Amino acid sequence: MDAIIISGMPAVGKTTVSKVISEALAIPTVGGGDVLKEMAVEEGYLSGGGDWWDTKDGMSFLNERKKSSGFDKEVDSRLLQKAKKGRVVITSYPLPWLAERGLKVWLSGSAKSRARRMAKRDGMTVSQCLEVLSIRDSENYKLYKKIYGIEFGKDLRPFDLVVDTDSIDESRVAEIVLHYIKNRPD
Repeated sequence: MDAIIISGMPAVGKTTVSKVISEALAIPTVGGGDVLKEMAVEEGYLSGGGDWWDTKDGMSFLNERKKSSGFDKEVDSRLLQKAKKGRVVITSYPLPWLAERGLKVWLSGSAKSRARRMAKRDGMTVSQCLEVLSIRDSENYKLYKKIYGIEFGKDLRPFDLVVDTDSIDESRVAEIVLHYIKNRPD
């Protein structure tokens, strides 16, 4: 089985959908954040817990990351190796453009629906989330354009399946992806 690579803008439901798919297919899931934590441990940090990024050490590591695109390239290189082995669900922003193989899924969603999802998840207001997402969307676009020449969020040519998440929840999105996986021609 090829790797299943899920991408999309921030707060579109990638992590939740990937976990449902991973459980349904009994295969592991990994994301860029997981690989960044591996790298942090290799650098001597004690990374642990979902909120590690919000700690002093987590923020220090992220500040080091911002100094060089080498961090992002290393994360993507490690994810590519995992994708080549197959039998894994991977969440990543740029990997669908970089990987030669794999089932590539784009989860689309309006800023408003993503902000509502983020507000519910993070306990913020929708307007606060819209501001955060505007910045993250812009930064992601600039970053991947600079590093790889990718039109992140605009060029959907690499994708086998695009699912609009605006009017359905993550479990229904996962059902759609699983149906596609089970019924796609090889």
